[in-house]
Amino acid sequence: MLLRKKPIFGANIAPACIYCEYGRQATDPRMILCSKQGVVSPYHKCKKFEYDPLRRVPRRQPKLPEFSAEDFSLD
Repeated sequence: MLLRKKPIFGANIAPACIYCEYGRQATDPRMILCSKQGVVSPYHKCKKFEYDPLRRVPRRQPKLPEFSAEDFSLD
């Protein structure tokens, strides 16, 4: 019996050149240099899309609220 690995970020990754193996950031931050299609927008998609998980930029963690000692007292 073969065991399948789960995808790192889920199976529902929308194709976009910003996450593609063939896309590189251009000097203009609003464009991507694709080795297959040329200069395209970051959310362009084509049939040559290959997902590269290392290109994904993680979201920032939310800041935790500040607590004082009074918040933990049982008065």
